[in-house]
Amino acid sequence: MAKDLNIIILLDVYGQLLTEKQRFAIDLYYNEDLSLAEIAEEIDISRQGVRESIKQGERHLAEYEETLGLVKRFRNISMRLKKIEELIEPLDHEVKESIKEILDGISDEI
Repeated sequence: MAKDLNIIILLDVYGQLLTEKQRFAIDLYYNEDLSLAEIAEEIDISRQGVRESIKQGERHLAEYEETLGLVKRFRNISMRLKKIEELIEPLDHEVKESIKEILDGISDEI
């Protein structure tokens, strides 16, 4: 199975919406880099069962993102904040620091 590292981000955002078994299997596979056989041993199901659990969880995560779009929104906002930081670079130090404080507050909230 080829690993889509975007799944790690989706798992962070939507993981609580998965079943415990799906979340645990995906976490072990992507974050702990365990093989399907190692995960099967860990959670006491077949290797095929692990594969199906991961695939089903991945489908759910993709559906959640397609419906809710939280990761896409986060990325868009982050890009815009970075662009603002680039644009304020030539400003006066005091003004720049005030704007950066506001941007940091926004970043902390997203």
